Amino acid sequence: MVRISQNPTGEPLTTTPELGDVEDIPSLILPNIRWQTYEALLLDLKDTGRVRVAYDQGTLEIMTPSQEHESYSLSIHDCIVVLADELNLNLMNLGSTTLKKEDIQRGLEPDQCYYIQNEPRVRSKLKIDLSINPPPDLVIEVDITSGSLNKFPIYQSLKIPEIWRYRRRGLEIFELQSEEYLQRDFSPTFSPIAVTTAIPEFIQKSRSIGQIAALRALRTWVKEQLQNHE
Repeated sequence: MVRISQNPTGEPLTTTPELGDVEDIPSLILPNIRWQTYEALLLDLKDTGRVRVAYDQGTLEIMTPSQEHESYSLSIHDCIVVLADELNLNLMNLGSTTLKKEDIQRGLEPDQCYYIQNEPRVRSKLKIDLSINPPPDLVIEVDITSGSLNKFPIYQSLKIPEIWRYRRRGLEIFELQSEEYLQRDFSPTFSPIAVTTAIPEFIQKSRSIGQIAALRALRTWVKEQLQNHE
């Protein structure tokens, strides 16, 4: 079972958004659903592109992301591409591809997912099978939905090393250590860049000066940070 560490103030870290951080996105949670039903639903919905499905040992969630939700997801993706480029890291983005394992009866579709450290091992693969291939190194979860399914136990079972969770009030980073997720100040993948500061600032700046201009500013800032750490 996944355990989430406490933050420095001693308050437990949960996956439940606080008041003021959530919006009403159509979300349906159904209990007592068979794995076969989950897989059949994935097959029926595979061409819609607008519905996300999560499954946790009999509990099924169906959610339709809002424009705001997708905007945050795509903005974070743009930032990750800049970070990977400036740090000279290979990157394989699989977007919201379904991550599932029948033996643990769990599966879900993150907002974004990436192979970075394990990118060479999956570079040529057009279909990922988590029973034989490594899981993505990083997943992104935009969490502005009230009453959503707690996905941390699913990610823990799938052995996802790093999770970025974005809420309107900021970005949080979690690293899997000894079967539990610990909150970190820095990303183990993109250290020494302070992404918890840079990404929310980029999202805010893109609304005032435009996304391309904000990306240019982000790239310049990342270069400066790397030079300062040489």
